[in-house]
Amino acid sequence: MNDANLYALLASGFPADRDTLCIEAPGAGNYTWRDVENETARMANVLQSLGLPEGARVAVHVEKSPEALLLYLATLRAGYVYLPLNTAYQEAEIDYFLGDAEPSVVVCASKNLEWVRRCAQRAGTPHVFTLDDDRTGTFLDAARQASPEQQVVARGEDDLAAILYTSGTTGRSKGAMLTHGNLASNARVLHTYWGWRQDDVLLHMLPIFHVHGLFVAAHGALLAGAKMIWLPKLDVAAALRELPRSTVMMGVPTYYVRLLADPGFTRETCRNMRLFVSGSAPLLMETFNAFRERTGHTILERYGMSETVMLVSNPYDPAQGERLGGTVGMPLPGVSVRVVNDKGEPCPLGEIGNIEVRGPNVFKGYWRMPEKTKQEFTEDGWFKTGDVGRWGGESGGRPVPDNYLTIVGRSKDLIISGGFNVYPKEIESFIDDMDGVAESAVIGVPHPDFGEAVVAVVVPRPGATLDEAAMIAELKGKIANFKVPKRVHIVDELPRNTMGKVQKNVLRERFAKA
Repeated sequence: MNDANLYALLASGFPADRDTLCIEAPGAGNYTWRDVENETARMANVLQSLGLPEGARVAVHVEKSPEALLLYLATLRAGYVYLPLNTAYQEAEIDYFLGDAEPSVVVCASKNLEWVRRCAQRAGTPHVFTLDDDRTGTFLDAARQASPEQQVVARGEDDLAAILYTSGTTGRSKGAMLTHGNLASNARVLHTYWGWRQDDVLLHMLPIFHVHGLFVAAHGALLAGAKMIWLPKLDVAAALRELPRSTVMMGVPTYYVRLLADPGFTRETCRNMRLFVSGSAPLLMETFNAFRERTGHTILERYGMSETVMLVSNPYDPAQGERLGGTVGMPLPGVSVRVVNDKGEPCPLGEIGNIEVRGPNVFKGYWRMPEKTKQEFTEDGWFKTGDVGRWGGESGGRPVPDNYLTIVGRSKDLIISGGFNVYPKEIESFIDDMDGVAESAVIGVPHPDFGEAVVAVVVPRPGATLDEAAMIAELKGKIANFKVPKRVHIVDELPRNTMGKVQKNVLRERFAKA
């Protein structure tokens, strides 16, 4: 039945007047709700005309544009599986993703066509299209010739809707399999919990290759039938122009830090806003307080991950409780969260332990990694997030309610820089392959803008001389820019404990301000 297809759910929220604006993209054109219906139908028909196998993956490596969002919706309509890829990924990374996911279709930016096509050939991907942020590309050319009529393909709740790759500490990226049911449950819950309305206007500046921009922000506006002002990225000057006619904004802490740095960001700028949401990285208490003082608005911080979408949120409705800085709030309706010790026993209030979750939003497992999937779930069916936290305690010098969760760290060796996840093992493998390198350790150090900056500490081989600038330049040609270390420190040896494990805590202390 069609109503289990996520697209059908989202479309059920479209306004009765289809000729009102859905997407307003300054400088890039607008789309009405009727345009969204027609263009996603055309795109879905293109995909269906290719004779793809059941459950075919559609890999997308394109710049943010309204058309990129429509391609996602079209993939859902056609009943295929959407695979978004970070636009910063380079050839070696795309090689892995295409080889692992074996998509039937790859859509890329024209500027990358040559090397993406090479990757596709190696992976056996039969169809390669282009899509650019100026409304050009071979995929759009094909869509213009297709019919604007299409029957939404029936999908069950357990059918895959998307695969999101999330790296692991082993260095091998894992594809988190999210179903139509997973994403629909989260969209419904957030629609109610965050008070979405049809007269909302969402200022959308996030990328759409990860959960926050695609599944949280865009789903929220679509299901509400609310207009989106579509900006390709954070641009403070553009944000200041658009905020006065917006009601909702979602961002990562970096966005709020940069807005506060501009004296033009005032209460008047935010006069029509009802909700600011922050996620993807911890929001500093300093930023939380400064924002409230400057604007009169309290940022709503929440917690989620690629495998689960949203899990926990500070309340929107004051009747449910206060939004507290330094915490991520309460489990969302239908979501269960527990904090346990290493034996799996519940931790007392205020005691730090491992965060585990359960609910209809929790993913189906990792793509073609049954053993890894099994490892990440407890015997009684809870997903191990890899994060550590506590119930209650205190934050900012005041007590926290017992049902509020505070994230205190990550058990997995993860760096969050500017809202993007960076996994040290992956970068270390590239560095260790360089000439003259004996070993390396990659760490995150505090950074006023990005939250954490990526830093590499490298031991040269005997007799070898390493050059920091040359190493950084070489890495820029191999990996996404947000993963490239800001600094490379050359040392004689890495500190280790008695078991031989590198003591990254020692390195973080040593190079925190270096």
